[in-house]
Amino acid sequence: MELSRITELAKEDPGRKFFSIAHWLTVEALYEAFYSLRKHAAAGVDEVTFEEYEKHAIGSIRTLHERLKGNSYRAQPLRRIYIPKEDGRKRPISIPALEDKIVQKATVTLLNAIYEQDFLACSYGFRAGRSPHQGLNEVGRVICREPTACVLELDISSYFDSIVREQLMEMIERRISDASILRLIRKWINIGVIDEGRLLVSETGTGQGQIISPLLANVYLHYVLDVWLESEVKPRLKGKVFEIRYADDAVLCFQYREDAEKVMRVLPKRFAKYGLTLHPEKTRLVEFGRYALAKAERAGTKPATFDFLGFTHQCARSRRGKFTVHVKSMKKRLKRAFKAIAEWCQTHRHDPVAQQQQALNAKLRGHYQYYGRATNYRSLRQFYQGVRRLWKKWLNRRTRGKTLSWDVYAQLLRRHPLLRPRIAHPWARMASLT
Repeated sequence: MELSRITELAKEDPGRKFFSIAHWLTVEALYEAFYSLRKHAAAGVDEVTFEEYEKHAIGSIRTLHERLKGNSYRAQPLRRIYIPKEDGRKRPISIPALEDKIVQKATVTLLNAIYEQDFLACSYGFRAGRSPHQGLNEVGRVICREPTACVLELDISSYFDSIVREQLMEMIERRISDASILRLIRKWINIGVIDEGRLLVSETGTGQGQIISPLLANVYLHYVLDVWLESEVKPRLKGKVFEIRYADDAVLCFQYREDAEKVMRVLPKRFAKYGLTLHPEKTRLVEFGRYALAKAERAGTKPATFDFLGFTHQCARSRRGKFTVHVKSMKKRLKRAFKAIAEWCQTHRHDPVAQQQQALNAKLRGHYQYYGRATNYRSLRQFYQGVRRLWKKWLNRRTRGKTLSWDVYAQLLRRHPLLRPRIAHPWARMASLT
């Protein structure tokens, strides 16, 4: 879909409103959106899978397009599922029907052509060409190269469920005036949820799990936090402050603690104005940086740490004695990963060994791909050894009274080796921090 002209107009004039863009939701755009969906994603309340829809995709998408043009398109309720969180609670996920996914995907592509020109450089979540690791690199760069005395770790309670819809729509309308697009967005954020056979309708939130939700969530925090911090807060501070945000996870790095404390006082009020609440336990201000490390070394103590994007960040010294930042996998993330492996091994313990090996290596590869940062090898090694132990434990349960000794298991591993730890993000690919 050719959207370069919209991109140019959005870039040229940050205040421009787009009155007529719904015509870009063409048959071709919908078709492209369909084939960009995950083929094995969970089905919504319609119970239609990708494979089933693909059989008659051309005709179905043309019919869908006609319904959009004729304003007869109706969004279907979301299907609610729950996934476990690190604190033992469950996170609600809302799954749209397949055709709603298609229209949302095409709409996101269209709106991204506009909002990518608005979003600030500090935002890394759910944006084309940006990744969590770029955000992590930026955290390291800022702390190592900019004057940093402390870090504010932000955590918003139930962010996606707390967004105030009317305020969100007011933000959207600063850029979008096309009634058809606005009507679609209102349908998606106001649609109910089927939970255990009951239709539930809430007054806030965007339904985490919808394809449109990450973009809407980014727009909301763009105005609530990013623009506010840049235009209103920074000019009033004594020193520098840097924001690094990935969706609703963010850290603020301050040159002076007094600035951080000032922001800490006004931030809850700012968020409350938009229906948001900072988690009282997970929102923390910690001394962090080269001065914090030197202070801890003089006192013979360990400097404070903070968590961001699944990693615990630590003040450290390089081999040459220079200040740097090291990361390691968060303990909660490792615990969650081990639990998932144990459950998989238990369920699949009677599968052929070669098949188990292939699946476990895929899980190890995915873990290394995300957590394989230059200073995190010890955690990778811990995960690898833990997977080996868990696999042996559950293979041992199928031997009908015969114990699987370590010697026999070692022979099995030689025939069916598990993927060893690897650093997927070495120093050479990261911003030089020392």
